[in-house]
Amino acid sequence: MLEEVILTVEELEAIRLKDLEGLEQEECADMMKVSRPTFFRIITSARQKIADALVNGKAIRVEGGNYKVYGEDMRGHGGMRHRHGWYNEED
Repeated sequence: MLEEVILTVEELEAIRLKDLEGLEQEECADMMKVSRPTFFRIITSARQKIADALVNGKAIRVEGGNYKVYGEDMRGHGGMRHRHGWYNEED
């Protein structure tokens, strides 16, 4: 069986905002409603996991995390978007 690395939904969203959308880290942190240091930790973890998967031929699975999706189904609008809303258990 293929080994896996597991990305949280927050890690996937951080990659989407920073690396796919090209936003600044401050803007990404604001959109995810986390502090800049927390965003940095999330994106660093995500990038390390993705590098491990690419270099070592592992599958990537997305699961877990703390999030809430609201509103209508946004498929066709870029997947899970910041406008769905994020929350932290600290909030």
